[in-house]
Amino acid sequence: MKIWFVDANVFLRFFTRDDDGQHERAVRLFQDAESDKVALLTGPPVLFEVAWTLRSAYRMDQEKVLDAIEAILSLSWLKLLDREPVEEAVRLAREGGQGFADAYIVARARLALADGIATFNRKDFEKMGARLYPLV
Repeated sequence: MKIWFVDANVFLRFFTRDDDGQHERAVRLFQDAESDKVALLTGPPVLFEVAWTLRSAYRMDQEKVLDAIEAILSLSWLKLLDREPVEEAVRLAREGGQGFADAYIVARARLALADGIATFNRKDFEKMGARLYPLV
């Protein structure tokens, strides 16, 4: 079976339906994966792009963006690289009201057993309980 890496624009056309032809092709791709005709995988950079585009171009609020990320996570036939920190990032973003990308950084740093995060964006990371390197 062939394996295909899914880019953000396929998920975006599926969710937004702003291009009927591309939406239908995305649906067919997902149906093919569900019926084991193809295998699909994706990774965190694609999810960052989906989140950013839904927020900036489609003006979706944070909760709806996180709902879309969770919908992608729920696709049993989709292999997601780095699933554990992605799931943790969604949880952190929901709890702390932070962006998905920053929440992923916290989740990935914890999973990597990092001592903390070096960032100038102290306020947002502190809200998620991250330990910060003293860049003062």
